[in-house]
Amino acid sequence: MAAQRSSAPSAAPALPTLGGKKSSYRERVADALRAALIAGELRAGEVYSAPTLAARFGVSATPVREAMLDLAKEGLVDTVPNKGFRVTAVSEQQLDEYTHIRALIEIPTVVELATTADAVSLEALRPAAREIVTAAAAGDLIAYVEADIRFHLGLLALAGNAHLVEVVGDLRKRSRLYGLNALVEAGRLQSSAEEHLELLDALLARDEAAVREVMTRHLGHVRGLWAAR
Repeated sequence: MAAQRSSAPSAAPALPTLGGKKSSYRERVADALRAALIAGELRAGEVYSAPTLAARFGVSATPVREAMLDLAKEGLVDTVPNKGFRVTAVSEQQLDEYTHIRALIEIPTVVELATTADAVSLEALRPAAREIVTAAAAGDLIAYVEADIRFHLGLLALAGNAHLVEVVGDLRKRSRLYGLNALVEAGRLQSSAEEHLELLDALLARDEAAVREVMTRHLGHVRGLWAAR
């Protein structure tokens, strides 16, 4: 049964700028909360109060409450009257379905980029790939998730289909990465992070077979490793 208590996340950083793309507290808090949720730092079944989360990010409770209402619309949390917000759980069947859809979309799309994306656009993603590796080395899961989202959605954007990017972005939010903490403890997050650089190198080499292999292996972590609970 889902827990019904208010609990505070451990040792959290100040509110990040998340790449400087958004300026309002509400948008920044929503992004930061979403990253913490996807990384598994806000746990399924737990109830978090707006004041508790506000203290974590160093802002007032109002933008946190508004941001959580935004996440509720996305199906990531449920409101609990007079208590806060409960992080929704994802079933094994849902994880299978989300991962299957992502594979159907992302693998062929990224493989095609090996022949269509220009080198300059691909190289522009290298800083994000390096941020992922740095975050993995530091065990900073929120930074890892934020950079990971920017990298993958930025890569897919090179295909020129905005709706595809939106669909994958939604699937990524819903599938979560429950096993990231386990990967950190097992010392396996670093190798997963380095696959982003490996993927870029394969794309720049125009090696479609290598791109397919890296993407298949990388997405396999979502279900095989990150979804392990």
